[in-house]
Amino acid sequence: MPAQPPTGEPAPADGSLPESALTGLGSRPFGVYVHVPFCATRCGYCDFNTYTADELGSSASFGSWLDGLRAELELGAKVLSAGPAPAAETVFVGGGTPSLLGAERLGAVVDAIRDTFGLATGAEVTTESNPESTSPEFFERIRKSGFTRVSLGMQSAAEHVLRVLERTHTPGRAVAAAREARAAGFEHVNLDLIYGTPGEREQDLRDSLDAVLEAGVDHVSAYSLIVEDGTAMARKVRRGELPMPDEDVLADRYELIDAKLAEAGLHWYEVSNWASDADAECRHNLGYWQGGDWWGAGPGAHSHVGGVRWWNVKHPARYAATLAEGGSPAQARELLTAEDQRIERVMLELRVRSGLSVRTLDAAGRRAADQAVADGLLEPDALADGRCVLTDRGRLLADAVVQDLLA
Repeated sequence: MPAQPPTGEPAPADGSLPESALTGLGSRPFGVYVHVPFCATRCGYCDFNTYTADELGSSASFGSWLDGLRAELELGAKVLSAGPAPAAETVFVGGGTPSLLGAERLGAVVDAIRDTFGLATGAEVTTESNPESTSPEFFERIRKSGFTRVSLGMQSAAEHVLRVLERTHTPGRAVAAAREARAAGFEHVNLDLIYGTPGEREQDLRDSLDAVLEAGVDHVSAYSLIVEDGTAMARKVRRGELPMPDEDVLADRYELIDAKLAEAGLHWYEVSNWASDADAECRHNLGYWQGGDWWGAGPGAHSHVGGVRWWNVKHPARYAATLAEGGSPAQARELLTAEDQRIERVMLELRVRSGLSVRTLDAAGRRAADQAVADGLLEPDALADGRCVLTDRGRLLADAVVQDLLA
């Protein structure tokens, strides 16, 4: 999800949107994101809007969250009914740890979306899951309730790397969970990897990739560890307790991931994501990257419809209380200008294998694109056809290419 902007105007108490945002609704991809703020423990690197039971105490519960979620989805369907309200083409339940809710409550989430926005024919419905809070029965039940895709947090197959990340699952559990999901009828299963953890060796990453391929999944996400300010890991790095790998090491790690996955038939379609074919690509995330609309429901969730972006209050207790009183949980919003939207298109679409239309660039950006081809960062044939597509080297320097195209 996009990072929360530092400023924004107050959001209307009724959650209404300007007419301009509703224009074209239904002509763009539309998805629903559901944020589950609950975790059993807090990982040292995580800065997501999540809470443990000890942190929440009696102020919020699974039940109050679900009641609030139902109310927000009803509100969202009402707001969007002012335009040609679309059914959800994709759903993504993230967090946090959605699998902590259990199969019955996750099924209730799908039912709530079906009863409000509706689900389009062939909708992609994904849930993230922690391998330790899943089982064969769990996967069988959520498959029957309408989920079509599972994303499992693996991070690493090396026990000492998991300890540094403060992950609670055992190294082999993610692979076992992926197999259980496939046995339950899930064709589309993702495993998440994190590389560049302090103390990770190249062999650790090779072992993790071997484990991923052994699991037989059709999608892999791999992200370089980012140490966010305010996290327990950031404090350890500042104190010199954990060393961070340099950029050259991270580049080598990325190239290893790409080579191993490509050799196994999984090819990149976004800088940090690989899939076995087009059907295995995450349609929900493609909606984010390619300028779609989505309603983000849950504490701290972000939404975007027609150039309006807003974000909810963060604490689960305040979220539930606001909705119980009949109000919108939206804390603030911003109206993106045409230039704002152009900049975001460059930042996001360039990361996708299909690339960015040259027409999105201004004159300086087109000159920068020509230079990027000369520097081996953009594919020359694609640019000749009117699209900016990153080369293998360009993927390593994607942020720098974006900066040049927008300079």
